[in-house]
Amino acid sequence: MTPVRRRDLLVLAVGLAVAAWLLVRAWYGELPAFDWWLPTPLAVLAVAEALGARTLRARLSALREARAGRGPTGRDAAALRPVEPMLVARLAVLAQASAYVGAVFAGLWAGVLLHVAPAVNRLQAAGDDTVTAVIGVVSSAALVAAALWLESACRVPPDSDGDDEALRA
Repeated sequence: MTPVRRRDLLVLAVGLAVAAWLLVRAWYGELPAFDWWLPTPLAVLAVAEALGARTLRARLSALREARAGRGPTGRDAAALRPVEPMLVARLAVLAQASAYVGAVFAGLWAGVLLHVAPAVNRLQAAGDDTVTAVIGVVSSAALVAAALWLESACRVPPDSDGDDEALRA
């Protein structure tokens, strides 16, 4: 599995921002109101993935230290629960999917924001929609950041004993 390329996320977000801006510009009067709570599922998912990344990183580093002999010994070492490899693989897939979803929604909310922010003085509904779009952009960006952090926590570090050099030869 290859890591998510940041360039792909940026191109996706910018392309969808332009498309969303064009669509919102054409049909803004016919769209329903953007409620402030619409982007909150993105923020909840971002918090969940950030907590998952923090927990996974702590568990993996504790296991590495215990295996190297620098970690807890005796009863504390027995309390370390091993991390299932399939769990790490599933979290890596979740992180990659969430990074793309976050980029998509960041682009969509940025397109809405590009249209409604300049219209705050002209349109009464644009004020509330601007707040919602800002919350959406921030929530989406937080989801992308949390997903990339979770993905980095799922990476397998290189072997320190030189076995990977023997495989390359």
